[in-house]
Amino acid sequence: MKSLIKYLFILSVFSGLLQSCSKSLESEPLERLTDEEVFDPGDKNGDYAKQFLNGIYLLLPGGNNRVGGDFLDAGTDDALPSRTGTSVDFFRNGGISPSNVIDNTWSSNYTGIRRVNMFLSKIDIVPIDATLKEEFKGEARFLRAYFYFELVKRYGGVPLVGDKIFSLNDNVSLPRNSLDDCFNYILSELDASRPLLLDANVSNLNWARASKGANLALKSRVLLYRASPLFNPGNDSQKWLDARDAAREVIDLGIYNLVSDYVKLFLDNKNDEMIFIKEAAQSQNIETSNGPIGYLVGNGYTSPSQGLVDAFLMNNGKGISEDGSGYDPSNPYLNRDSRFYATILYNGKTWLNRPVETFNGGLDRPGGAKVQTKTGYYLRKFMGKFENSNSYSNQNHHIMLFRYAEILLNYAEAENEINGPGDQTSPVYTSLIAIRKRAGVSAGSDGLYGLPTGIDKDSMRIIIQNERRIEMAFEEQRFWDIRRWKIAEVVMNQPVKGVNITVDNNGVSTYNYFDASPSVFDASKMYWFPIPFTEERANPNLTQNPGWSY
Repeated sequence: MKSLIKYLFILSVFSGLLQSCSKSLESEPLERLTDEEVFDPGDKNGDYAKQFLNGIYLLLPGGNNRVGGDFLDAGTDDALPSRTGTSVDFFRNGGISPSNVIDNTWSSNYTGIRRVNMFLSKIDIVPIDATLKEEFKGEARFLRAYFYFELVKRYGGVPLVGDKIFSLNDNVSLPRNSLDDCFNYILSELDASRPLLLDANVSNLNWARASKGANLALKSRVLLYRASPLFNPGNDSQKWLDARDAAREVIDLGIYNLVSDYVKLFLDNKNDEMIFIKEAAQSQNIETSNGPIGYLVGNGYTSPSQGLVDAFLMNNGKGISEDGSGYDPSNPYLNRDSRFYATILYNGKTWLNRPVETFNGGLDRPGGAKVQTKTGYYLRKFMGKFENSNSYSNQNHHIMLFRYAEILLNYAEAENEINGPGDQTSPVYTSLIAIRKRAGVSAGSDGLYGLPTGIDKDSMRIIIQNERRIEMAFEEQRFWDIRRWKIAEVVMNQPVKGVNITVDNNGVSTYNYFDASPSVFDASKMYWFPIPFTEERANPNLTQNPGWSY
């Protein structure tokens, strides 16, 4: 596989990672240096070696509008791309094939793995402090585990290369390892690297470096996936126990908390809910890419679905179709869960000092050929607090790779699969209550924040899945969740809905729901990505995933 031997140097670095330098980092571009110059036995500060490690971090997953200018979530039941013919649409219209693999990270992840292997093979030459050297080794092995997990969740079992660094003359026609082999390797790397890493309570100086907390959070996600139906068709209960215990390990660290302000959570440089981020420079990119089109700046690329809007609770914790919810079809955005207001820009929502107009013919849905919302909604999540501003300004838009709310949801999901919901003192209830309380849902007279009692495991599973959908919307969770739960064949084989809003001369709005886009999902093959044709061609031992052909 050519991607297994591909070698990249990346110059960008994370702020705060570089120490004072004995070398001039401007003296020679890093990509022009040999291995001997990067890993220099005479460099007591290890400046180039640290820069090399920083470059590996840049290969961690991105987020936001990264898939051809769209959110990955626009390839699920949660949203549509507002533009026609974008690559993320192939997840919905069946246009994926081995020669057209959207979100193809095969090459980039194997590049990351190779760079880790090179770093580990060379770092002992560099005479930096022994403790720091061990930390760097731990970080590199954590990153390697992360890259393998990114491959496994897309492709299933993939070739494991260990610590091998292939040269151009090596035979790299490696067969795929089994899923169990891959999971066991990832978990063993996480366990081995954890003692070497910084403590979970990371200082500001080392913020965005992998820590023991980040390691445990990745372990929690890996084990939750391994226990889920796609990866665990026999429903091995031990895998659910392992997933529960891994989430509990993160909780028991006692340093992470849900922050009170759900909007500000994504705008902070650092807060108690963040476990691991990929740093990004301040910008207005999310606002300008996704903001409503009727303002001076706004391209409106993302159209959240009516299905996602309907998934948000009322502020009493009940679903819109539940008895006693208080939902008013003639005023559908009134008294909703505060996460709805933090996630969706809807008709009448104040934004940049005026109401959003997504009624037919409104400023933000004027009709005609201009790109605009296909569903009657725009994205609000991750944007600054611009309700009463006249223009956008630069904001922190770090990629939230792990945050504490996910760990609570992991814990609730695994515990429910093991023991069922239990009573209101069970971990299932206490985890969901904590998340709903932060969202501003009212406690109710029973203190259960709208959660029902006396239900079975299957009913609680639906509640947990919906809670995860709304809490983690547009954080690249839904795309993988519907696959690991094996519900994609249900939710992705029905049209994505939107709303047409008309306003009469008296200002009365009428809501007409419609099919905004068809959607297809072939369960015989689409739970796994196809192996890219270029990789198959380069490696005759690399078997294709079932159902995929040219």
